[in-house]
Amino acid sequence: MKVLVIGGFLGSGKTTAILNLGKYLSEHNYRVAIIVNEIGEIGLDGDVISKYGFDATELTSGCICCSLKTDLRYTVTTLYNNYNPDILIIEPTGIAFPNVIRNEVNLMNLGDVEFAPLVTLIDGSRFKQLMKEIKHFSQRQIIDAEILVVNKTDLIESRQLPIIEDAVHQLNPDADIIRLSAKMDDNKFRKFAKLIIEKPGLTHEIIEDLSEEEIDSIQCSNVATYSKEFFVSRKNLESDVASSIARDIVYTLKDEVIKLNPEFLGHIKLYLEYNSNMVRISMTSYYDKPEVEVVETSRRTHYPRLKILTAVSNVEKSDLVNTVDRCVENKFYEYNIEVEKSDTHSHESHNH
Repeated sequence: MKVLVIGGFLGSGKTTAILNLGKYLSEHNYRVAIIVNEIGEIGLDGDVISKYGFDATELTSGCICCSLKTDLRYTVTTLYNNYNPDILIIEPTGIAFPNVIRNEVNLMNLGDVEFAPLVTLIDGSRFKQLMKEIKHFSQRQIIDAEILVVNKTDLIESRQLPIIEDAVHQLNPDADIIRLSAKMDDNKFRKFAKLIIEKPGLTHEIIEDLSEEEIDSIQCSNVATYSKEFFVSRKNLESDVASSIARDIVYTLKDEVIKLNPEFLGHIKLYLEYNSNMVRISMTSYYDKPEVEVVETSRRTHYPRLKILTAVSNVEKSDLVNTVDRCVENKFYEYNIEVEKSDTHSHESHNH
């Protein structure tokens, strides 16, 4: 079994890259399993990956390089013994240190396991802001990597690409640096996929004594997180209404979060399931325009439900929780629709 850890800050495009990579690997007859680590108790990405036909396992309520080590060990061991994939892809939360996660898998001594090169995705469209808002944390993710992917090249001015590459190279001169847009199934992406398969990861000694920073990457990131699921009272939600509500919530939430931190970075993800459809919206920064997508799902939902995950840099956790709850409940109220929060306790991350 080859283990591939794909890291990168929140909103860097990890899930999109993994879906495209899984498709490529399946086409080349590799048996693939995926572990997704969501920082909150409400999983979102695992649902999406499963809908595309991949065997995805979610670990929630923490970070697998911090509080979820036992869950990671159990999940990896079970997949290794029972499913026996050719390639195990691990998508850590965007506020984890991927090198620490690989170290944890190495400590399991599973036997016939090798590692692919450690990958860090860099959102090139936010590189300047990342180096300003969460510089120390982002640099650490870059320095640890063996393959650095400057992602979202379709959103970057061509004259900026060499500047970003030069800055990244100075931080990590030994890594392979690749430019691509992970959502494109093109030659650049396939070259990246082939490199992952063919190039062995470096052999690292097991780290027995981790620093305080490595033990708690969440605290190091200065990111507050909150996730919640809401059940919707209206059974038959029209498609145009569902899209309007979801879009209004995210735009309103963006405006409110800007009041807390005018230059916030992070990830706001909202999924609204209704009938046999799902509205997906994603946004990663104060200047980002939310991306809205409506997709068909493989199952019919009797009552609509909304899942929302917010991870925002340099804000108070209590302020974030109150803002999210207020935005969701008020917007449904404007449409004369009642919503109820699930009784799942939201993840209490560090408050900075």
